[in-house]
Amino acid sequence: MNVIEITRQLGKAIQQDKRYLDYIAARQKNDADEELQKLIGEFNMGRMQLNREMSKSDKDQDKISELNLKIRDLYAKIMSNENMAQFNDAKQDFDDLMIEINGILQLCANGEDPDTCEPQKCTGSCSTCGGCH
Repeated sequence: MNVIEITRQLGKAIQQDKRYLDYIAARQKNDADEELQKLIGEFNMGRMQLNREMSKSDKDQDKISELNLKIRDLYAKIMSNENMAQFNDAKQDFDDLMIEINGILQLCANGEDPDTCEPQKCTGSCSTCGGCH
């Protein structure tokens, strides 16, 4: 087997991982949640309106404030939606898996032992590592 074939096998294994399956299921629930999709649409429309208003040479500060409040309210409603919360958790778990996989691959490409190398976990402090992946 060559490297590309092995990579395809890794791709298949990723697609069978619980974190991937949970992410896909949560994404599908989000997509099927009509109320959530309506809120997201309103949020995106509000952002476009705000961007248009802010790009005008004669900005209406009252309109900008009104649009900002509307966007914040919509964002709060979106983020408090149960399906969105589950999606965010599942996406974070899957993203963490991909970061770990990419970290191992990067370490191996730098000559580390594939059986023992461990990528650094993010501590939240940017001063303790070489950068985000």
